[in-house]
Amino acid sequence: MFITKRHLDRRTFLRGAGVTLALPLLDAMVPARTMLAQTAAAPATRLGFVYIPHGAVMARWTPAAVGTGWEFTDILKPLEPYRATLTVVSGLGHAAADTTAVHSLSPTTWLSGVRPKATQGVDAFAGVTADQIAARAIGQDTILPSLELATEDHSGLIGACDRDYGCIYMNTLSWRTETTPLPMEINPRKVFERLFGGGGTAADRQRRIAEDRSILDAIAQDATLLQRRVGPQDRTTLTDYLENVREIERRIQRAERASATDVALPPVPAGIPFDFEEHIRLMYDLLALAYQANVTRVATFMVAREVSNRTYPQVGVPDGHHAISHHQNRAEKMEKNVRIQAYHMSLFRHFLDTLEATPDGDGTLLDHSVLLYGSNMSNSNAHDHFPLPNLVIGGASGRLKGGRHLKYADRTPMTNLLLSVLDKAGVREHQLGDSTGALADL
Repeated sequence: MFITKRHLDRRTFLRGAGVTLALPLLDAMVPARTMLAQTAAAPATRLGFVYIPHGAVMARWTPAAVGTGWEFTDILKPLEPYRATLTVVSGLGHAAADTTAVHSLSPTTWLSGVRPKATQGVDAFAGVTADQIAARAIGQDTILPSLELATEDHSGLIGACDRDYGCIYMNTLSWRTETTPLPMEINPRKVFERLFGGGGTAADRQRRIAEDRSILDAIAQDATLLQRRVGPQDRTTLTDYLENVREIERRIQRAERASATDVALPPVPAGIPFDFEEHIRLMYDLLALAYQANVTRVATFMVAREVSNRTYPQVGVPDGHHAISHHQNRAEKMEKNVRIQAYHMSLFRHFLDTLEATPDGDGTLLDHSVLLYGSNMSNSNAHDHFPLPNLVIGGASGRLKGGRHLKYADRTPMTNLLLSVLDKAGVREHQLGDSTGALADL
């Protein structure tokens, strides 16, 4: 058998007609007889923060038992197949959000632990968030240092969204600097083009939509040449990866066509599906694809915004979410909140399924990810910030052990968990907001 150390560079791209497409990890990127840790296959941990609004019904979220062997509650039930990679973290609070301006401060303090400046003007000032600390440390080797996603756009709101705090604080989870909030993208097509290219101007993008062209058509020749250079296993990986790219393109294009033909509905930005479930699944799939192609290793996703009055008829809740989050301890309203929270958990389960099904080096994307899922509000009726609902999921490239429910002393700073999550992603940070130290047993 002839063995060579010639190999493809991990930064190999497919190019054609102004389009550049990143590739997943291939066997051909790993030199023969080279230790895994010294190659492109060395696990690169992906980091994700997924935010849900309006807290949780904590009695239906929190397992009764601590440690191992606990039973899944109603809200957590969709994640039961992932017990081995999941840790429930209880007993944490967020003092930075403890004001009457709960809806403005919950998103902007979740990942920083810093109470922002009370202002309705352009002089907003908040804390640098954990995702951006990670982007500086581990995001510089990827095309995008970080990716910020959402499903609802409140950026048109101006003035005071909550007491003395401007809407700017409610519109994003991510602050690159104390004065630089990062916008969250809700349009799947714009996300796709940011990840994999497209027209350089709005007119270019419209021409591309009209022609119904695929990015894959532009790089077909380059892809064919590459497939001739790699082995059978890599050809299969490439084929599957490129088909996933094409399938997401198809779904975005279908959504655009539906938007264009249904004149009875109000205008919708091109590429955003009418159906919420299709929208959120698309965003999760795009994030998984971005992780797979190593376009980014750091992401935030606000699955719905604070004060969202989205209805959820798909789970029997025709009421606006914000309206029933003020449940007044009425059983029927609390039950509707539980349905919404379990529904969001089932959509997150779809994301975990995708990561678990995607090979990555010596494991899967889920093995090489650490994800924080939760909210910066506890009881939505009381608008409090203790105890917060938190889940940590993923293998973190062997750094994280799951299957546990960890409960900490009352009001342990949420920022301690953020330090621990950063550490699991290979980012060493000693202080964040009001932190007192990482959680040693996570």
